[in-house]
Amino acid sequence: MYDLLVVGAGPYGLSIASHAAAAGLNVRVFGRPMASWRDHMPRGMFLKSEPWASNLSDPEARWRLDVYCAGRGVSARHGQPIPLDMFAEYGLWFARNAAPPVDERMITRVAPRAGGFEVTTADGEVLRGRTVALAIGVLPFVEIPAALRGLSPDLVSHSSHHADLDRFRGRDVTVIGGGQAALETAALLAELDSRVRVLVRADELFWNDVPPPWQRPWWQSVRSPHSGLGPGWRNWFYSERPGLYRRLAEPTRARIAATALGPAGAWWVRERVEAGVEVLLDREVTAARATAAGVRLDLAGSGGRTATLETGHVIAATGFRATRDRLGLLAGELRSTLVTGADGAPEVGREFESSYPGLFLAGLITAAGFGPAMRFVHGAGFTAGTLVRGVRRRLRSGPAGWGIPAGRRESTPDPVHT
Repeated sequence: MYDLLVVGAGPYGLSIASHAAAAGLNVRVFGRPMASWRDHMPRGMFLKSEPWASNLSDPEARWRLDVYCAGRGVSARHGQPIPLDMFAEYGLWFARNAAPPVDERMITRVAPRAGGFEVTTADGEVLRGRTVALAIGVLPFVEIPAALRGLSPDLVSHSSHHADLDRFRGRDVTVIGGGQAALETAALLAELDSRVRVLVRADELFWNDVPPPWQRPWWQSVRSPHSGLGPGWRNWFYSERPGLYRRLAEPTRARIAATALGPAGAWWVRERVEAGVEVLLDREVTAARATAAGVRLDLAGSGGRTATLETGHVIAATGFRATRDRLGLLAGELRSTLVTGADGAPEVGREFESSYPGLFLAGLITAAGFGPAMRFVHGAGFTAGTLVRGVRRRLRSGPAGWGIPAGRRESTPDPVHT
C-alpha cells in the first residue's frame, strides 16, 4: 500500500513526486515523462513562458531549467525563448535527479477502495494507495468546436495531436484559433510551404509585448512588477498568490480563470505570422462537411455575413476545457461524487484535495480554484508543496497505523546528457 500514487509524469506530476519523496512518503508515479511536450507539440516550437518561470519544482530548488541549460552550454536568459524540445529534455533530467523512478505505464482506471484507492495499469496490474494525485495535464480535455466534431481525423485534428507537421508540407491547411498554439502552428506550416490560413473569431489579433528588461529602474518595477505570467500587478497576483486567489468568490474565480490571459501570440512569432500566414478575422465555423478535396467550412461573421471555405485539413487550436465528465479514468462511482463549480470542473480545497477524501487534483483542472497560473508550468511549484502538505494531513487523519513518515530522500546528481 503506497502513501501516494501520482498519475501523470509531466511538470506537475514530477514536481509533486519530488516533494512527496523528499517528505519521506512512499510514493509511486506513473506515466510517460513529459509526454505532452515530447509527443504532442511540433518540432520547432518555443516555450512561451520566461525560462525563470518554467522550472519544475523540487524542495531545494536545485534542479532548475537554468542549471540544466548551463550544463549544456546554453544561457537561459530573460526575454529569450527556450526551444520546447530543450524544455522536454530538461523535464527528463529533472525526473532522473529529483523524483523517484517513473513507472511509464499508463493508468487506465482509478477506483475507491476501503482505506484508499485502487489503480489499474494498461497491462492489468492493480496497485493500491492511501491517496492519489491526478496530474494528467491537458490532453484529456481537448476542445474541438461542435461544428467540426464527427469528421474524420484525416480531415480535422487538434493542435495537440501533432508532434510533427511534415505531413502537411505543401498542403492546404486551415488553423482555427487566435492564441499562441494557433499562430505558432500556422507559422511553422507556412515555413513548410503549406498554403495556410488562420480563422479567428475576434476582429483583431492580440500580441504579447516584448517583456521589459529584468534590470530596470525601481519605479518601473513598482509600477509593473515581473511575474511568472508576465508583467503587471494583476498577473503578479495570479501567478504569485494562488492561495489568496482561492479566497475570491467562486463565480469571480471561475470568470477570471476563463477570461484572464486571453488568446494572444508571443512577440517573437509575430513577424513570422505576418510574413507568411493569411489571417481571416471575424470568422466562426458554423458547419463543416467532408468533400472530395477535404473539408468545406461554412463561416459566419458580424453583421450576418456568411461565406464558405474549401480546405484540405483543419487544425483546431481551440484549447482545452477541463471538466469532471472528461475524467474518464476515474471509476464512475468516484467521478459522480465529485462536487463541481460553475465551470464544470471539480472543486478543490485549499490543499488541492477534491470533495472525495484522499483524491487530489493538479494542473489545468484546478485553474478555477487557484487561478490562471495552473494553466502554466509556473503553477507547479505552489501546487507541489501545497498538495503534499495536504496528503500528509490526510494521512494523519487516516486509520491508526497509517502514520506519517519523516526524513528526506537523498538524490545522486545525474550529469546533463548532451
